[in-house]
Amino acid sequence: MTFSIAARCPRTGQLGVGALTARPAVGKFVAHVHPGGVVATQATPNPFLAHDGLPLLGEGRSPQDVLTELLARDPGREVRQVGMVDRQGRSHAFTGSRTRDWAGHHTGPGFAVQGNRLVGPETLAEIVRVFEDSREIDLAERLVLAIETGEEAGGDRHGARSATVTVIGDQPYPLWDVRVDDAEHPARELRRLHGVFQEEVLPTVQGMPTRDDPMGEAARQALG
Repeated sequence: MTFSIAARCPRTGQLGVGALTARPAVGKFVAHVHPGGVVATQATPNPFLAHDGLPLLGEGRSPQDVLTELLARDPGREVRQVGMVDRQGRSHAFTGSRTRDWAGHHTGPGFAVQGNRLVGPETLAEIVRVFEDSREIDLAERLVLAIETGEEAGGDRHGARSATVTVIGDQPYPLWDVRVDDAEHPARELRRLHGVFQEEVLPTVQGMPTRDDPMGEAARQALG
């Protein structure tokens, strides 16, 4: 009941997931990020595809190897849909044979796009087109554009109710985590919140401690 994109920016190395669905709280169920890779798990979600898969991606294993191993031991795999991208930009996706029509996925260097219960394959085709045509802008905004485009191209046959964009850089915590959990026009609200986050939240995140700077710029300024 969702379309999503898992992606890597080759310019910054950032990784992220954007998603939209007809149910509430898509960010809770679909988007999973880690400095070693990102996972979008949907249709009938299995969080262990992310929680078990992300550490394996972090060890350097390829998304195809990781997903093949995890799905082999998942008895519900035919109702799953999942996309993975690692920090090298390698991608892989899977759509179970019993996910609801229209369902499918599209992968390429640095992205995996997947959707189920869509109006047709044109939704994913438009998401891929816009994502590949927007390489010059930051990953978070590219994901917002992808969500807006997917909704305009038909999106979920039952409309939309929630949306999310989550992006991680080189720290274990997300750089961006923008969620619309329940709204009449979630893509439109995501766009508004993206602006709020960029103006008011992102500077705070960028001032927090990092592995290389355990104090953080915000604390440094507060201490004088």
